[in-house]
Amino acid sequence: MKKSFLALAVLGAFAGAASAQSSVNIYGLIDTGIVGESGGAAGSVTKMTSGVTAGSRLGFRGKEDLGGGLSAQFVLEAGLLTDTGASAQGGLLFGRQAFMGLGGGYGTVLLGRQYTPIHLVLSGVADPFQAGWAGNAGNLIPRPQGSRTNNMVRYATPNVNGFSAEVAYGLGETAGNNSANRALGGAVGYASGPLTVRLGYHNVNNAAATDSAKNTLLAGTYDFKPVKMHLAYGINKGAGVVDNRDMLIGATIPFGASKVLASYIRKDDKSGANADANQFALGYMYSLSKRTDLYLAYARISNKNGAAYTVGNATESGTGNKAYNVGVRHSF
Repeated sequence: MKKSFLALAVLGAFAGAASAQSSVNIYGLIDTGIVGESGGAAGSVTKMTSGVTAGSRLGFRGKEDLGGGLSAQFVLEAGLLTDTGASAQGGLLFGRQAFMGLGGGYGTVLLGRQYTPIHLVLSGVADPFQAGWAGNAGNLIPRPQGSRTNNMVRYATPNVNGFSAEVAYGLGETAGNNSANRALGGAVGYASGPLTVRLGYHNVNNAAATDSAKNTLLAGTYDFKPVKMHLAYGINKGAGVVDNRDMLIGATIPFGASKVLASYIRKDDKSGANADANQFALGYMYSLSKRTDLYLAYARISNKNGAAYTVGNATESGTGNKAYNVGVRHSF
């Protein structure tokens, strides 16, 4: 009996040591709200929407220590529509993210479906609404390839004295034409104290590799405490006749359990159509706890000369030029 107990204790010790070398975490976010849209050709609509401020999701994140500072890691993240129970991202099982790779002292290499570097500049630096809510900067500022690229190889450097960079390459996987649908992107930045500055770029070829869409976005924030200011400037060219510029100014203002978000975006169309637009957005969030928040937001787009931009949110493109959001989200 004593020998059996000792054997079990030894096995338990080894199991504990092994588990300390690797980990798998389950996480998620559930966001459900009421969205009212107006100004569209079909008229006004009021609906329940999943993923207003951020897409609802269920994710699995894992990491294994391989020794010598090297680690293996993966993320599998499924998008969910809590209003209907369906899968988001067109029904893809892990449509939000699905990648694996290796990381160490010289940086991280990741393979699979991932966010583009320029989207991380938009959502993580430029936009006070973090590419969600009615105030989503993506209503006017392009999100190349829908923010994510399949078949992507991405390398990110370690942070060195506040400086970091990344480069990404998306394989087009078109037989007979390796340039078709191919994507190339990257970002460089600096973050120290209250200042963050980041420059992102994305270039994706069309299906015949006869043209490409080119997007550049420079963004920065400065935290004056309590007000954090956001500034961004974007240049978009290619893909036929596209030639426009984007300018964003915004603010994040936390106080107590509350947070106010605001932004103004100007779309300057350089083509002959001169189809300009501007968006004003205002949002409010109240934290009931560390995991549960209430929110409301409003945004309006003024379109000119035939421009037809719509007010969407984190998961929908919207139907009209005005929208409000009221909802709740919980993370785990």
